[in-house]
Amino acid sequence: MHSDPQLQSAAKSNAALMARRRAALPVGLGQTYEVFAERAEGAEIWDVEGKRYIDFAGGIAVLNTGHRHPKIVEAVKAQLDKVHHTCFQVLAYEPYVELAERLCAKAPGDFAKKAFFLSTGAEAVENAIKIARAATKRQAVIAFGGGFHGRTLLGMALTGKVAPYKAGFGPFPAEIYHAEYPNALHGISVADALRSVEHLFKYDVEPERVAAIILEPVQGEGGFYVAPPEFAQALRALCDQHGIVFIADEVQTGAGRTGTWLACEQWGVAPDLITMAKSMAGGFPLSAVIGKAEIMDQPLPGGLGGTYAGHPLACAAGLAVLDVFEQENLLARSRAIGERLRAGLTAMMGRHPEIRDVRGLGGMVAIELFQDGDLSKPAADLTKRMCAEAIRRGLVLLSCGLYANVIRILVPLTASDALLDEGLAIMEQALAAAKNGR
Repeated sequence: MHSDPQLQSAAKSNAALMARRRAALPVGLGQTYEVFAERAEGAEIWDVEGKRYIDFAGGIAVLNTGHRHPKIVEAVKAQLDKVHHTCFQVLAYEPYVELAERLCAKAPGDFAKKAFFLSTGAEAVENAIKIARAATKRQAVIAFGGGFHGRTLLGMALTGKVAPYKAGFGPFPAEIYHAEYPNALHGISVADALRSVEHLFKYDVEPERVAAIILEPVQGEGGFYVAPPEFAQALRALCDQHGIVFIADEVQTGAGRTGTWLACEQWGVAPDLITMAKSMAGGFPLSAVIGKAEIMDQPLPGGLGGTYAGHPLACAAGLAVLDVFEQENLLARSRAIGERLRAGLTAMMGRHPEIRDVRGLGGMVAIELFQDGDLSKPAADLTKRMCAEAIRRGLVLLSCGLYANVIRILVPLTASDALLDEGLAIMEQALAAAKNGR
């Protein structure tokens, strides 16, 4: 079948491609910007019309090592020349085992660990819950308001945000409970959040029926709120007291985004299980569950796995990502990027009272916007306009948060200082334009 030359020509227009997209794809599959990428390198993207963009979104935290890092591309090409699929559960291959060994060595906790791979973050989360239930012979799970754990049915149940993720999709799996996540800006202290967990034990489910507590070290979709180490430490003690499995959901925070390989390294206590995905394979579909060996071994043979889980190309990419982090010192670069971004955004906050908070951990940074700086008036419309003005000026931004008033930055850790400064300047121009257009 030959392609229509007119169709090929039209495909080089964002507008024409959007028309084709609307005709062929369901409306539920969102798209933030009406832009089609043609090529990318490092922290820059060019669309099908040749326009350049600075990428402050990183494929939603997937590109910590940047677009098309040459060492990752080389590793995947080399693996492609050997084996590109067998299904690991049928015929195994060494890169899977080596990657598991290296990730277990990097995970916190003075105990034996094991790991296995899947394809997506939601799969990793679901399998962590399966493992916790198998290990404890319990059913209930406690998650947190504002948390995001995936779009599968169990992932949605764990997610603490209704619109747009849960609206219209229920009923959800039973025995999922939500406690409050500490959020000083919005008046929820660590003591308040811990009290809400205790309230669940009193009002809804006895701790002896709780299999797991799952926590994002920094809420991703929820607004980049950072869980204080003392909160994680208190949850660790609570889990130890009641025999509950403590799960750190590091899908967005992991692979160096927060200045350590895993954000939970900064807690001072180790979780029992860790979920990873996104940047761990530099843009190839790969996720992981890493955890205490005695817990990981509880599911029976055949209870874990998947057809594409731990795909050879993704495992090769994952090994290359680890090498790149070590060779290019990207953990230190993540911390430096975070400092530079926070300094620039804090200066911007002094000029724009609508910005009431600059926060983050390492290179995971966000600002929160309010109408006239009033904390009771989250500025969702202003945030949306600012993102629209930014993309017009060649900067890709992402919003998030329960009130849709947070702008998060997930720029590749390979970005230069000059590119960061250029992006920050566009952010301020976009905010000024968004304010003037109201």
